[in-house]
Amino acid sequence: MSTQGGNHLDVGEATVEAGALRAAMVDELLELGAIRSPTVAHSFRRVPRHLFAPGATLRAAYTATGTVVPLRDERDRLVSTVSAPHIQAMMLEQAGVTAGLRVLEIGSGGYNAALLAELVGETGLVTTVDIDPEVVARTRRCLDAAGYQRVDAVLADADDGVPGSAPYDLVIVTAAAWTIPQAWTNQLAPGGRLVVPLRLRGLTRSVVFESDGGRLVSRDYQTCSFVPFRGVGAPPEQVILLGGEDAVIRLEEPPSGDVEQIRQAATWPRIAAWSGLSSGEAFDDLQLWLALGLNDFGLLMARQAAVDRGVVTHAWPLGIPTALGKGSFAYLALSPKTVEQASREFGVYAHGPEAEILAAEFVARIRSWRGTGHRARIEAFPAGTPNAVLPAGGVVLDRRDRRLVVSWPDDVKLPG
Repeated sequence: MSTQGGNHLDVGEATVEAGALRAAMVDELLELGAIRSPTVAHSFRRVPRHLFAPGATLRAAYTATGTVVPLRDERDRLVSTVSAPHIQAMMLEQAGVTAGLRVLEIGSGGYNAALLAELVGETGLVTTVDIDPEVVARTRRCLDAAGYQRVDAVLADADDGVPGSAPYDLVIVTAAAWTIPQAWTNQLAPGGRLVVPLRLRGLTRSVVFESDGGRLVSRDYQTCSFVPFRGVGAPPEQVILLGGEDAVIRLEEPPSGDVEQIRQAATWPRIAAWSGLSSGEAFDDLQLWLALGLNDFGLLMARQAAVDRGVVTHAWPLGIPTALGKGSFAYLALSPKTVEQASREFGVYAHGPEAEILAAEFVARIRSWRGTGHRARIEAFPAGTPNAVLPAGGVVLDRRDRRLVVSWPDDVKLPG
């Protein structure tokens, strides 16, 4: 934005260091492929990220894959973060933001709103909304300090959008959403886009939706991780502790089996079963395939301490796909690394009295995956849409406001 170009940074040595670190961050984002367009690269070069990360060191503020955590609640859970630059760049590229657009950002922090302000320019509009007064106040302070007074920061439950500035050409959501409130699409201009990190049985995918005959249809999706929504849009969650808080299974729906028996299954010997499918396949899409085809699906969230204690064999930052059975659980694994093998094999570790049965079902689902090139189609229909109208063969996830349907191309049939 031409009126904001002269005085973004602190003076003195901090200015020089911040500028050098920012340039290096942009170079890394280009190398990672997170930034793909000159306009997004320009916006990242313009906005002083460190001014939106109070308390963080300059180096931490400009780490391309690093998240800054400015706010936790009384239980030490993440409430607000300044998302990692590579995730923000990915979503901005997904959104295709151009000059003159009217944009609503749902979930505030300030930095992403400033990037959007650079992209829409003087002729565009950016409104950012959050439910937390502390977050909104910090957002306003940071935007003002960085010279982005034109961005409007609103305190409200984002479930209702911000009707006062509607319609919007783009609604971009920066918190993990379990559903898509009707207000978000009601406030979209004709031909507008919605970019939302959507929770699908615990997995989060940044989905680009466009309206098509009363439904929303995905045009792209990418793996991501965001702080979940609060307020009426908060996702449901069931947590099963496996002998301590360093290893838990998180589910969006209550399990059909007995929770205490599942908890005790962690003390049973571990069995392994292997699929023959190489880890060179599209891993992110495989996770979605598992989530929508296994009963009682959840994510095993483990810390290294749980691995060290032998409760689980490994820990992945975004969680390990897990299936529950009768007093048993099974989770996705990779075969041990060897010098001879360039790739590893997908398999399952399972515990409990039904471990072998559960592992066999899990492995069968892995083997049914056809691999690279098959992307899911995600559609969102209004709540109450009859089953006869929904796409045949898809997995239906009923949510408040929406019926989500996830399906695969015709040449990939869902088992059963």
